[in-house]
Amino acid sequence: MAVMSMHHPLAFTSGILGNIISFMVYLAPVPTFIRIFRKKSTEDFQSLPYLVALFSSMLWLYYAMMKKDAILLVTINAFGCVIETIYIAIYVAYATRESRVSTIKLLVSMNMGLFSSILLLTQFLVGGSVRVKALGWLCVAFSVCVFAAPLNIVKQVIRTKSVEFMPFTLSFFLTLSAVMWFAYGLFVKDLCVALPNVLGFGLGLLQMLLYGIYRNAEKVIIEEKKQPGENLKSIVILGPLGASEVYPVDAQPDEGAEEHDPTEESKENEKSMEASHDNPQSNECAV
Repeated sequence: MAVMSMHHPLAFTSGILGNIISFMVYLAPVPTFIRIFRKKSTEDFQSLPYLVALFSSMLWLYYAMMKKDAILLVTINAFGCVIETIYIAIYVAYATRESRVSTIKLLVSMNMGLFSSILLLTQFLVGGSVRVKALGWLCVAFSVCVFAAPLNIVKQVIRTKSVEFMPFTLSFFLTLSAVMWFAYGLFVKDLCVALPNVLGFGLGLLQMLLYGIYRNAEKVIIEEKKQPGENLKSIVILGPLGASEVYPVDAQPDEGAEEHDPTEESKENEKSMEASHDNPQSNECAV
């Protein structure tokens, strides 16, 4: 589909709308990185979601460049590559030494090593239409695999009966994005674009349904051993072409909850002990 061609006006319209919505979705983590920049620390935030998002954008960009007249796929995934690279650069700049080394290792192995291997294999082992088909189904397989992240959040919402991990507005726009890209893939007869977004649309509807069920439900507090980073919320991002990401967002304490300071309690205990020593009669048993 040529951009200025009117042979597929519905495909062009859905592709433009998909670009606009996906553009906003890609900017969802901006508040997280503003916090990282201000605090000069990545705290318990993880880099894996952004590395996966970058790899997904690179893979879909390569696929789009191999196809004819797929400029609408090129634009959104090129933007995805740029914005995710910026996120990762900020993360590396303010991460601890251990997190920085881990992030760079993953970046080199997955985003450089694995992608380079795919690039070489598809360039030298297959060619023509076979190369495009192989790349397309590879993109589909990757997109389906990373849908495990939204399912984990859905499970968490059901267990805790709390939708604080799953904002309705974001779920709505992600579902709308899946609809737009499914329509685009359908109109241009590209199953590799359409199929992952069927799953994305289904998960989006499930998230909104759960929001309607649990938005006024009493929250269930489950006592478990906390691991570092578990005090952070996770926002599920379903990418424009089926890829899913989990963006951590800092969890705020419940409104009205009183903060408990262990040092204050220890001071009160010390005062009570001193009072008991000053008044020995208080320790005697009444007859």
